Amino acid sequence: MAGNSNLHDSSRNKQDEFYTNLQLIEDELDNYRAHFKGKRVLCNCDDPYESNFFKYFAMNFNSLGLKSLTATCYATSPVVFTQLDLFGKGEIVKRKNAPKRKTPYKIVITEVGDENGDGRIDLSDVEWLIRNKKNVLTELKGDGDFRSVECVALLKEADIIVTNPPFSLFREYMSLLMEHEKKFLVVGNMNAITYREIFPLIRDNKVWLGNKAGHFWFMVPSHYEEKATDFKIDENGQKWRRMGNICWFTNLDFPKRHEKMLLWKHYSPEKYPQYDNYDAIEVGKTAEIPCDWDGYIGVPITFMQYYNPEQFEIVGLDDHRVEWVGHGPNLKGKTIYRRIIIRRKKGAPK
Repeated sequence: MAGNSNLHDSSRNKQDEFYTNLQLIEDELDNYRAHFKGKRVLCNCDDPYESNFFKYFAMNFNSLGLKSLTATCYATSPVVFTQLDLFGKGEIVKRKNAPKRKTPYKIVITEVGDENGDGRIDLSDVEWLIRNKKNVLTELKGDGDFRSVECVALLKEADIIVTNPPFSLFREYMSLLMEHEKKFLVVGNMNAITYREIFPLIRDNKVWLGNKAGHFWFMVPSHYEEKATDFKIDENGQKWRRMGNICWFTNLDFPKRHEKMLLWKHYSPEKYPQYDNYDAIEVGKTAEIPCDWDGYIGVPITFMQYYNPEQFEIVGLDDHRVEWVGHGPNLKGKTIYRRIIIRRKKGAPK
């Protein structure tokens, strides 16, 4: 599938520097604005000079009514002390007066006013804060890893965590969020639904998918190799890679999660065969879920984009029993890709 080779590179080579496009962030965050009023937001995988997450919240600090915005960066980032021109067009430039050693730091913003006296409040005022207020930017004692003692302390103080965590550390990252019972909105790969650590959270409605999913482009550092597919270099020389099956994981409620899925297909044994080894029927496309079948149904993981907890119950992964089988069900003698086992709730609209 297009874009998945870049995900495999991330897993094999620990190439985790994928910077999220600002438009992708704006489109998704627009669905959760009501959650942020008076809240302390933490972006704990984000150098503010590189991160569009920081840029989004800095630009919208007052309109969202934030109490504070904190961002932390990791010491070994290959683009630490370069700048994705936070206040310009997006090209990478060398940051002026950058330290010779890679020192991780945090930035904390508690208010944004007309700092530069130009008669308006915009991102240039955030730039002024960073450059002129000594207490805004401070060094971290450790390496800035989200698992470090001081970064976990910042996590405990925050109300909502929003970021693009390293794909290779997604299990650990989610475990940390759940351990500290945090509200969050983070970028991940949809295949993470099938992880042993993640699926029980999905099944129990403790975590769900956000508003948008698909194949998206991410900025990558200049040393990443060029590829024949899912790769481009823009007019500014910035490298981009496209990642497949990208989605948002969250525990913030939003309207789309409660939209009823219209069911109009009718069940027949020929159209909906039963698995060889499980008491469930195969539905290869979410749009083809039958309206007149009340038993177990196996659907692709992409079903989670449309899942409504009032309409369906998630009962298992590949099998609705307790065992963790770790692979898809068998159909006509062949093992197919992972399936989520669902059942329409009694009394739910068809």
